[in-house]
Amino acid sequence: MRRKVVWILALTFILSCLVASVAFAAEEGLGQEAKKFIGLACGLAIGIAAMGGGIGQGIAISKGLEGIARNPEAQPKIFIPMIVGLALIESLVIYALVISIMLYAKL
Repeated sequence: MRRKVVWILALTFILSCLVASVAFAAEEGLGQEAKKFIGLACGLAIGIAAMGGGIGQGIAISKGLEGIARNPEAQPKIFIPMIVGLALIESLVIYALVISIMLYAKL
């Protein structure tokens, strides 16, 4: 089951890369077909990034809380790096938002 999910995510990522490359390669005089690709690329970019960020943050918080529950004295040593890691994960989602805005500006 896990292998199937990984393959689905990989194929979705490859599809989004192809759509985004077509959208970025579009000329100034965009036709109706290019606008469809740009809209699809915007939606895929932010959707996949939000899904990946949510999964990553959920796993990080789960493991951090599990470590704190096992050893409550280590809470300061676990909490601060966990928050920094969550900020880095969220920055990747913000980068995807910036790319989506750049693609949308081509419309």
